[in-house]
Amino acid sequence: MSGFSADWLALREPFDLRARSPAVLDAVASYFARRDSVRVIDLACGTGSTLRALGPRLPPRQNWTLLDNDPSLLARAASMPTIRNVTVTVVARDLNRDPEAALGGAVDLVTTSALLDLVSEAWLDRVANALTARAIPFHAALSYDGRIAFTPPDPFDAAIVGAVNAHQRTDKGFGAALGPAAAEVALARFAALGCAAVQGTSDWQIGPADRDMQTALLDGWASAAREIGTLPGQEITGWLARRRAAIAAGRSSLLVGHIDFFAVPSTTR
Repeated sequence: MSGFSADWLALREPFDLRARSPAVLDAVASYFARRDSVRVIDLACGTGSTLRALGPRLPPRQNWTLLDNDPSLLARAASMPTIRNVTVTVVARDLNRDPEAALGGAVDLVTTSALLDLVSEAWLDRVANALTARAIPFHAALSYDGRIAFTPPDPFDAAIVGAVNAHQRTDKGFGAALGPAAAEVALARFAALGCAAVQGTSDWQIGPADRDMQTALLDGWASAAREIGTLPGQEITGWLARRRAAIAAGRSSLLVGHIDFFAVPSTTR
């Protein structure tokens, strides 16, 4: 499941594309470099951003199965322009129910973007076990890792980040979410299962001109802080007003930390 609106996914996609770790993308490309075809399953595909980002790095003949629980996002993914020798099948599926079944059939690579920080440790364990049992490589991109840096700084920034990170650990549909610990926990789990992994940061760099993105993030973080309920509402409102003023003055920049990785089982098919 993606759990996000199409408008938000469209807004963030350029930042995702710029942020993706070159080292991890290179590792995926190198792994499949001697093949002329690849079969990919993309978990929580949204509108197909992973295909658009990774597809040009893969062999020329590709078969993608895109899974999501949102029919409207799947419809957008299905309407992507046709690419020669790339076959796309969209499938409506609730990934919280029997995730192992989502990995069935002939597949060479499983991918996901911006999902692992939303899932529980139990769900991650099930998927990691299923992938390694079938010796399927796994590429996970853009897992939020808890780092947010603001320019210019504000005295209330740290309190907001703490509340946001607490909110990230609440149930997002899979049980208590891993939140900022997702990539660290996933890498440790795959290592324990005997996988080799390449990892790299994929931080959003959001500049003064990116006002819509900054505004969307700040509004979302303020809402998350209110929902957690540990901070005074007037302090959150004041912080948001100051941050919006910095955006309007062209003085605001943000960094949001993410991690990408590519995990390969010790015995692959």
